[in-house]
Amino acid sequence: MTTKIDKLEIEGRTYVPLDQVKEQAPLHGGLEYVVVRTYSAGVHIGYLLKRVGKEVELVNSRRVYYWEGANTLSDIANIGSVLPEKCKITAPVSRITLTEAIEIIWVTKKSANVLASIPNWTKGQ
Repeated sequence: MTTKIDKLEIEGRTYVPLDQVKEQAPLHGGLEYVVVRTYSAGVHIGYLLKRVGKEVELVNSRRVYYWEGANTLSDIANIGSVLPEKCKITAPVSRITLTEAIEIIWVTKKSANVLASIPNWTKGQ
């Protein structure tokens, strides 16, 4: 009988089998695509330019005003949404500084494709 290991923790670091690792979103000018949850400015998706402590700078950033079809931000980062037509994500801003980032989650290629398909949401839509 073979025992399957889902994850292994060694000295506080968690390791998973390669077949569980999801392909990350393509880089944009060498920058990684991320979801950032802040203390008081909501959730943003964009390319991580810089992080110093709780301050994060994103480029081509969109604010996630509302989502359905994903349970958590981890789901947003991994799969996007199974109901993208119900999500409300704003038009991108060229650059934003978020001063109270409390969570940064790297986005998969699958999620990036779904998020890119969601039209820009503006007031009145």
